[in-house]
Amino acid sequence: MDALKEEWPLGGVGRARWEKAAAAVLRRSRRMTDDQDPAEVADLLSTRTLEGVRVPALGTAADLPVPPVRVLPPVRVDGWDIRIPVTDPDRARAERSVLTNLERGGSSLWVTVGPGGTDPRDLAGLLAGVFLDFAPVVLQAPAGLTTQTARAFLDVLDERELIPAAGSNLGADPIGHLARGWIPEAEVAPQIAEIAGLARHPGLRAFVVDTTVLHNAGSGQVQELAYSLAAGVTYLRLLTASGVPVQRAVRLIEFRYAATDDQFLTIASLRAARRLWNRVTALSGVPTADRTQLQHAVTSWAMTTRYDPFVNMLRTTVAAFAAGTGGADAVTVLPYDTAIGVSDDMANRVARNTSSLLISESHVAKVADPAGGSYAVEELTDSLARAAWAEFQLIESEGGILASLAGGGLAGRVAATAAARTAAISHRRMALTGVSEFPLAGEVLLTRPPLPAGTGGPFAPHRYAETFEGLRDIPAAAPVFLAPIGSAAAHTARATFAANLLAAGGIEVVRPQVPAGADELVAAFRKAGTTVAAVVGTDADYAEHAPELITALRAAGATWILLAGKPRGALADLVDDHVVVGADAITFLTTTRAHLTGTV
Repeated sequence: MDALKEEWPLGGVGRARWEKAAAAVLRRSRRMTDDQDPAEVADLLSTRTLEGVRVPALGTAADLPVPPVRVLPPVRVDGWDIRIPVTDPDRARAERSVLTNLERGGSSLWVTVGPGGTDPRDLAGLLAGVFLDFAPVVLQAPAGLTTQTARAFLDVLDERELIPAAGSNLGADPIGHLARGWIPEAEVAPQIAEIAGLARHPGLRAFVVDTTVLHNAGSGQVQELAYSLAAGVTYLRLLTASGVPVQRAVRLIEFRYAATDDQFLTIASLRAARRLWNRVTALSGVPTADRTQLQHAVTSWAMTTRYDPFVNMLRTTVAAFAAGTGGADAVTVLPYDTAIGVSDDMANRVARNTSSLLISESHVAKVADPAGGSYAVEELTDSLARAAWAEFQLIESEGGILASLAGGGLAGRVAATAAARTAAISHRRMALTGVSEFPLAGEVLLTRPPLPAGTGGPFAPHRYAETFEGLRDIPAAAPVFLAPIGSAAAHTARATFAANLLAAGGIEVVRPQVPAGADELVAAFRKAGTTVAAVVGTDADYAEHAPELITALRAAGATWILLAGKPRGALADLVDDHVVVGADAITFLTTTRAHLTGTV
């Protein structure tokens, strides 16, 4: 047993015996051939992110190239900061929401100013009932309003003779504005110097490195981490060039990251971000005590859906758990109706209470870096950090983040990642519950006051579900007739697969309620009011019964016949289209809808 413990510190059967047993299972499921080495099991069971980073199926000490480097987050005595987003453009409604959220669990405010938020002139009224020396306020304003918003906030502080709560931030992000195409590169440095000069109160920060500009455009974790490093380094360079000591410069910057429902990637990303920033600040000569990265994690807007929006509660719960476990200092849970418009009181309450439950009932914040020491998480953290450092060096070789944004280098790589994700969603390798998988047929959408649409440019924001949602927004003109062959036990699996897929594309399904033969199916087809039929059953039943049924359906007026499964032999010439697991669902659905409307 001592030898086994040396081979695999967790003890037990030992890695070699585990690989042999796992290989036997994979061979039975035909995922592994007899001549493959059992040592390949770990790679076969591991997955890779869209950017090629390996997500290990099993972590061991031997898999770590070096002893893990852990950069712990600051101690959180009362859990993380529950940061409330304030985006309602209605002044009275926004003021009520601010007080309600702070009185019932929120601990700080993230105030959007300008279109889709509060008018700078209304900032004093919005914050009138807020104890600004107790509750931090983080501002977010578009280009053209950044300085005005910062001055309006400072005027409120001066009028009330207050020192802002630690963690308050003027929220300037000129590099993010450049990425969005809002300002030219020439305005970045002057704005940085101007905003830095306004942050005169002790503990008041001035800048946010907001990686959600990339995330909402479809980037991957590596690109977001590298962007945060490149932007952070540029802020340090420009601040010190304007006369700000580096020790003070690092205290002016906060980092905002998206937290997704991929919990291990989110945990590892936040851990990697602290490690990377620690490295940058160490190389910049920053004292150890000031190398801490202040992290604000916000649950991903891109992962939210308009259809079956209540599933968003599950997504954001997982994301908030991952953000807290990953060590974020502040966490914003976006309400479940965020993708629809201005959130109502119920949605805000659920979002606020998600963090409260995780902190007070699940005790997620009681342990510093609870994922630390998990070999799989440590390996993933290390892999992300190394890949992000390589991407950061690539950005630097392009002349830094400003030059990379101007030249389109980073935008091109983000676009490639976004395209890979779109393909994975279209082929349903990446599931969107309630949208691409298990859609609720006949769903009535929630209605909310609208928010301004996102802007265009190289990092135009989009949600992952938009293509499927676009199909469902305009239901198909006619249904598809589902023609089952064989017993219910035999055809149910493929019938369910086909019905769910069609529903995901806004296509209703008509199916017989009782087992029926060919004559009964043809009669039912004639009553269905459609020209498209989908044959579902087993391969064996297809070979015996499908040719006759398809011929009869053609004679009854079917102009487009689908098959659930891969047609074999002569059947391939009898059907017009087929669908299998992993097929391009969007192309299949779009083609089917065209035949339903007769526009082909």
